[in-house]
Amino acid sequence: MTLLKAHFFATFVAILLLLSSCTKAEDPISRTTSLKDAAKGLFSIGVGTSANAMSTPGAMDLLKHEFDFVTPENCMKPVAIQNKDGLCDFREADKFMKLAEKNGVQIVGHCLVWAKDDRTPPWFYQNGDAKASKELLIARMKSHLAGVQGRYHGRINHWDVVNEFLSDGEGTWRESGWFSTCELDFIIEAFKTARELDPDGFLIYNDYRAERKGKREKLFKLIEHLQANEVPIDAIGLQGHYELDDVPYEDLEFTIGKIREYGLKVVISEVDIDVVKRGRWYQDDGAYREELKTYDPYKDGCSEEILKQQADQYAKLFEVYARNADVIERVSFWNLHDGQSWLNYFPWKRENHPLLFDRDLKPKPAYTAVIETLKKYRK
Repeated sequence: MTLLKAHFFATFVAILLLLSSCTKAEDPISRTTSLKDAAKGLFSIGVGTSANAMSTPGAMDLLKHEFDFVTPENCMKPVAIQNKDGLCDFREADKFMKLAEKNGVQIVGHCLVWAKDDRTPPWFYQNGDAKASKELLIARMKSHLAGVQGRYHGRINHWDVVNEFLSDGEGTWRESGWFSTCELDFIIEAFKTARELDPDGFLIYNDYRAERKGKREKLFKLIEHLQANEVPIDAIGLQGHYELDDVPYEDLEFTIGKIREYGLKVVISEVDIDVVKRGRWYQDDGAYREELKTYDPYKDGCSEEILKQQADQYAKLFEVYARNADVIERVSFWNLHDGQSWLNYFPWKRENHPLLFDRDLKPKPAYTAVIETLKKYRK
């Protein structure tokens, strides 16, 4: 090799090495730390997603690097598995299980009963042309639990047994076919059945905005009713869907403290901080909805100022979680990165940025803020 050729070859190799090192620096998996490592000794870290989302490029590598648990977003819900009488479809749930287990991630069973009519298979409520009796509805519920928990016995430990039964309005309980037919007995039977089917399972009641004044009193009433009936419940799931500048830190700390007094654990089950605030969507009987349908302020990305605000608020939120680590079992985010968030579509379509990772799966300032907060409290 001539001297000139050797010089060009050495230069070429140096450029390749430089490009390789740059790629590694930007690769999220090249980080030496992770959320789950930062939270060790405090609580587990999880994320909710789907099998399809986990199969996108880079997603599973990111998931298994950062998280201990994964929650199936939809595929284990009753309407996904048993939407038709006598027909169980576990294909998507099995796909989800296979992906998670292959990559060594623990799985949350979500959810066995969703106490809402449009999230319950309609045939559950019917007996031919007549309304199903309480006995029949509870029998169908028990059969569903046996099918799901039996299929995944020993492979799932955390179970969201009942989801979203508390009312947002004046009443205490959400009006539904479950409540009108069974009152609170379906919840009692759901937890007792779940315990019989999985004696070692970690059994959770899950709801949203349950730390807020007005709704948390309903939550406490439910806990007291369940405990008075010796119902085997282990934890309360507080979902944690928040908006920028509307994170209820004090309410959350109060509610967690009260749950501690009941002798239960807490799961923070579905965390995100919405930067395209959705509160006006519900104001004044939907008067602003037509206007909001075209409101898309961050379609070209968030400013540094917004990202810093979000990071600061995530840090303060995780201060609350870390201070109460003795009672918090797990903190789970809802969706893996901004591009996969349900808040890009709910309650209207817009480009949202509510999570710790951006659309390129790269950590945002909020990620660093959460890591640093956890490190301060880690034992």
